[in-house]
Amino acid sequence: MTIFSGRFVVPFLATLLLVPPAGAAATARAMPVPISVAEARTALDGLTVGERGTLLGYSHTRFMPEWAPQRGACDTREIVLNRDGQAVRRDASCRVLAGTWYSRYDGKLLTSEANIDVDHLVPLANAWRSGADTWTDAQRHAFANDLIRPELVTVSATANIDKGGSTPITWRPPVIGYWCTYARSWITVKRHYALRITKAEKAALHEMLNTCSA
Repeated sequence: MTIFSGRFVVPFLATLLLVPPAGAAATARAMPVPISVAEARTALDGLTVGERGTLLGYSHTRFMPEWAPQRGACDTREIVLNRDGQAVRRDASCRVLAGTWYSRYDGKLLTSEANIDVDHLVPLANAWRSGADTWTDAQRHAFANDLIRPELVTVSATANIDKGGSTPITWRPPVIGYWCTYARSWITVKRHYALRITKAEKAALHEMLNTCSA
């Protein structure tokens, strides 16, 4: 059975993964909370709508020469993996040795650090196209290491690769039950950083917000 949602064709199985598996509930609550549905609708209408910018001058290192050091020996990635995981074990250098992670995008429960990534919810390339091309490298580095907004999220490596630099126009989490949170998070980040959206992006976010429960 298949559910049709706009231009998306989503397997019905995805709708069965609305709730994290047992033991992953705390993981799903660990990420910074995005703005409410009502606030997201208002904020979305307030975002600047414009044409998609170019990638001229873009490189990953303009945002991420490295993960930023945070607390003690831990860098941003290690902080996020510890925040989002359960029973995480680290060595003296803060490197993750073991743990369990719930991938919000595709509903997978992962037990190997080799199978997980820390995703930039608003991709760095999209941020560049949306206004970050005018920032300083220091501002871009701060964006890429933001632990306050819901910009960094632990997901399966396969979901992160599948998403790439896509926007909600062409890619959405396979778990439909996460669309509401994903859209609210996207809007939260774009509003905070005054990043513009395209007309098609706005329509896609409105569609995703329509999946939010009353």
